[in-house]
Amino acid sequence: MSFKFLKYILPAILFAGLPTLSFASGNLEPTDPVGITFWIISIAMVAAATFFFLESLRFEGKWRTSLVVGGLVCMVAAVHYFYMRDVWVSTGASPTVFRYVDWIITVPLQMIEFYIILAACTTIAMGVFWRLFIGSVIMLVGGYLGEAGFINATLGFVIGMAGWIYILYEIFAGEAGKVSASDAPEAVQSGFATMRWIVTIGWAIYPIGYFVGYMAGGADANSLNMIYNIADVLNKIGFCLATVSYTHLTLPTKRIV
Repeated sequence: MSFKFLKYILPAILFAGLPTLSFASGNLEPTDPVGITFWIISIAMVAAATFFFLESLRFEGKWRTSLVVGGLVCMVAAVHYFYMRDVWVSTGASPTVFRYVDWIITVPLQMIEFYIILAACTTIAMGVFWRLFIGSVIMLVGGYLGEAGFINATLGFVIGMAGWIYILYEIFAGEAGKVSASDAPEAVQSGFATMRWIVTIGWAIYPIGYFVGYMAGGADANSLNMIYNIADVLNKIGFCLATVSYTHLTLPTKRIV
């Protein structure tokens, strides 16, 4: 299959499913800012996925894999945001299950990006991938159990924070951080640093929202979903854009016509 064919077939596949995914059983009211953000983010994720898939055709090997993973992150998020929007508009309830199903797929994919960009330019142990993967699963499982009411909210918060802190340790002081600092090209180090700070500062929005909403009692469903929605669009698209920036700086692109 030629790159020329892929250039057009990938966006066609994405947009072919939009009529089904975009159907909502309830009306989107102009006085519902949360519902509006669900809709905007759904389309933004589709656009971002299309962009990353097309960009991947300009590179080869593991560099292409990195951009394809970015496209998958945004595509999975788009599908779930269509469903979350429908739940919110139809019932007014927080789509907690859909949100965590989205996160349990997309967050480990984002963690894979750290491994892929280092593996593309130097030798790195597979253990880095597994440590980041396990940390992300612990973080999400703790958060879900606490938000869904299966365990005490404080216990869920502590478990989730432990997973996040473990991830931060690995990408700053662990093997991943050390390999990036010592063996990676300057452009990869820059991209790695950007992604690392997104995980540090951008992801901090989630535990803040959790704490305020479930432990401090200061956020209702509207506020909590708005916080999570804004965090998702910044952390998913912004994180994946960092992979585009370092890839362009590291390798020359090829023309696909």
